[in-house]
Amino acid sequence: MPIPRAPLVTLLVTALLGLGTANLPSEPHLTPAASYLPRLAVQGEALTAALLTRTSSSARPGVYRSTGPGIRYADRFRAGSITKTFVATVVLQLAHEGGLRLSDPVERFLPGLIRGHGNDGRRLTLRALLSHTSGLYDYTDDGSAHPLSATAAIRTATSHRPTSRPGTFAYSNTDYAALGLVVQRVTGHTYATEIRRRIIVPLRLTGTSLPGARTTLPAPHGRGYTRDPAGGNLTDATDLDPRTAGAAGELISTLADLNRFYAALLGGRLLPPAQLAALLNTAAAQGNYGLGIYPERLSCGVTVWGHNGRIAGSYVRTAASRDGGHILTYRIDTDILDRADTVEPALLEAEFCPARAEGPRGTGPGPEPPRS
Repeated sequence: MPIPRAPLVTLLVTALLGLGTANLPSEPHLTPAASYLPRLAVQGEALTAALLTRTSSSARPGVYRSTGPGIRYADRFRAGSITKTFVATVVLQLAHEGGLRLSDPVERFLPGLIRGHGNDGRRLTLRALLSHTSGLYDYTDDGSAHPLSATAAIRTATSHRPTSRPGTFAYSNTDYAALGLVVQRVTGHTYATEIRRRIIVPLRLTGTSLPGARTTLPAPHGRGYTRDPAGGNLTDATDLDPRTAGAAGELISTLADLNRFYAALLGGRLLPPAQLAALLNTAAAQGNYGLGIYPERLSCGVTVWGHNGRIAGSYVRTAASRDGGHILTYRIDTDILDRADTVEPALLEAEFCPARAEGPRGTGPGPEPPRS
C-alpha cells in the first residue's frame, strides 16, 4: 500500500472575485452585491506563491488580507456531493460482503418506488445508480419541490419523465437518494450509521459528520454564502436543513478529513482490489464517471480522481493521484463564484503539473467534471 506524502498545509485567504487584476492591493475591495469576499482554503502541496507564479496573469487570483472573520484550516463545512463517494464506498463494501450485487435491479430493494412516467426500477441496476446512468430526473431541478426525505425526493423525480435513456451518463442526485435507501434495506441501518461505522470511526475522521435534521454546523466553522436568485445579493446560508440533500450531499467535513478519506480509499484501505477496480471503472458512464468518483485529465497527462461538492454556502473539491499518495482539497465559503472554471484548473495544474503550469495552461483532453 503506498504511503501518502505528508501534505503541506496552505491557508489562502483569497479574493477570488478579483481575478485578472494586475495589482494586489493591501486591502480587499468590496463587491457591489455585498460586503463579502469569497475565501479559499487549500490543503495540498501548492503554495500561494507557486499558484501566483504558475498561472497566467489573466487567470491569477488576487491575494488579500481579510477584514472579517477568516476562513480557517480546521473549519467544519458542508461538503455537498462528496457525500456520494462515501455512499458509493459503503455500497461497494456491501457488494464484497455479498449483501447485494451491482447488477441487481433497484426494484429488488425498493419495490414499487421507482415507477410511473416512464420510470421503472425493474429496468435499472444498482450500477446505473452509482454511475449516474439511470436516466432518473434530478429532483433538485424541480424548484417547486423541497423534499425532506429520500422517498419524497424519489417521488418528486418520478413525477417527471426520465431525462435520458438508461445507460447514458446524466448526473442526478436522485440516484444517490435511492442508494441511501438501498443501504438501509440491506443493513437495517441508515446510510449515515453505516458511513460512521465503516468509514468515519475506523479512519478517525473527527471533523466529519452526517447532520440529519441538524441545521447548524459544529464548531469551529465560518460562514457560508449563496446568491439570492431574486435580488442577486449574497446571503448567509450557514444554517440550512440538510435533509433535502440527504445521501446525495449532507456530509460535513474538514480539509484534513477529506484528504485522509481519499488517501485511504484510493490506497486500498477501504475496498478490496475487485471493488476498488469497480469504483474506478468509467466504462458505464462513457468515461465521465466511475462509481461515486470521477476522473479529470490535466494538461500534463496526469489524471486525478475525486469529487466536488456544491451546496448552499459552500464549494469543495478533492483531487488525488490514482494511488491516493498525492491529494489536493480546497473549499470556498460560497457556492457561487465568478470565474470558478478558471480558478479550479489553475489550482489543479499548479498542484499536479508544476512543470507545465508555468507555460500555457489548459485542462487538456478528457471528460468535463460533473456538476455537483
